[in-house]
Amino acid sequence: MLEDAIAKAERGANLTAEECEQVVETIIRGQSPEELVARFLIALHVKGETAQEIAGAARAMRRHMLAVETSHPCVLDIVGTGGDGAGTFNISTAAAIVIAAAGVPVAKHGNRRITSRTGSADVLAELGINIEAPLPVVIACLQELGICFCFAPLLHPAMKNVAEVRRKLGHPT
Repeated sequence: MLEDAIAKAERGANLTAEECEQVVETIIRGQSPEELVARFLIALHVKGETAQEIAGAARAMRRHMLAVETSHPCVLDIVGTGGDGAGTFNISTAAAIVIAAAGVPVAKHGNRRITSRTGSADVLAELGINIEAPLPVVIACLQELGICFCFAPLLHPAMKNVAEVRRKLGHPT
């Protein structure tokens, strides 16, 4: 399945949401060789990811994530792209703080730098935030303060199977 998806993407053809979901499911379960995972991610990056492919990948990832449960009727989940290529500051983190200050509950997702100079986790750690707070603390922060930081490695433990490949590629995936 992964080989077929790679061939399709390398031809410049788009995957369906279902195809991408199945491939990402296989990858995050650790059932795919690193070199094939790299080829798949490179092929998607070169051709450009579609909304359907991103949606399929997100569905697979959501099945394996730790959920942040809240009583807030609406919470904004904000995450950056992992590097805009323009060398700007960490815009999504600043936006999360401003939005929360305006009274909108925010769950800021992020990680350490992978493809940029700083990731949101790096910025928040420098500000003294415990980026590795356990899930109950993350939830309490959201409930009590209206903002929390969701450290990707803690809330998406299955992504450990692709973390090193993503780091080596050096571009957003």
